[in-house]
Amino acid sequence: MGLGTELLLLLLLGFLILGPKQMHALLGRVAHVKAEFDKATRSFKSHLTDEPEIPAPNDQLPSP
Repeated sequence: MGLGTELLLLLLLGFLILGPKQMHALLGRVAHVKAEFDKATRSFKSHLTDEPEIPAPNDQLPSP
């Protein structure tokens, strides 16, 4: 069985157990959570790339 077949089987089973209205609500919540996760991931990645680099400490001490 491929991934597509297993996913189709799970959706069909969920549809039979939950019914069309609850399945629709469940898939809507899953889509919302996935969108929030993607948004947080993009924010985290942009935060990492936007951070300025900290300069390396200068090994030479200033002359008195």
